[in-house]
Amino acid sequence: MSASYQHKEPKIDDISVLEPEATYSYADYLRWSFEERVELIKGKLFRMSPGPRRGHQGIGLALSSEIYGFLKRKPCKAYMAPFDVRFPNQLDDTDAQTFTVVQPDICVICDRSKLDDAGCKGAPDLIVEILSPSTASKDLNEKYQLYEEHGVKEYWVVYPGEAVLEIYELQEGKYVSTGKFVKEDIVTSKVLPGLEIKLSEVFEEVD
Repeated sequence: MSASYQHKEPKIDDISVLEPEATYSYADYLRWSFEERVELIKGKLFRMSPGPRRGHQGIGLALSSEIYGFLKRKPCKAYMAPFDVRFPNQLDDTDAQTFTVVQPDICVICDRSKLDDAGCKGAPDLIVEILSPSTASKDLNEKYQLYEEHGVKEYWVVYPGEAVLEIYELQEGKYVSTGKFVKEDIVTSKVLPGLEIKLSEVFEEVD
């Protein structure tokens, strides 16, 4: 009795063997077993910062705890990095046809049909990115354009050094900044009506 076996591509455990200028898919991404965290944006490889600084981590924990607490017994779900968010061009695209997978610092998904064991497939409703020196350009350029293009309704960008949070809302397919908020402010969200976050508590450890 004969059996057929599906050929499996070998795992890659050394990032240095990857070609920086090559185009990769989510199927390729799933084969990578090296420790370094990376993201794919339209097939291009982007390295992530090796580890968040203390201030970055403190801000992330404060924001996520506020959002998690607010979402208890509500339909939307919040997740912190590392959590894979795939952006296929069509929702039925296969792993090999999907060329973008990112790990936002915080994301909120209200359409649970987008959630699976691998993470989220499709645009979250709200994304928070906390800038670091090594990722600021990517977050303010490639990711900004990516989230706008795929219809992420709100994009929060946190500037830890300045203790500033800027909110972009999607209006007629384009992001519009609704303001830069500082320690003395309370921020709200159109995506999550009723959410109120005191930035004095978020930026508590920022001098």
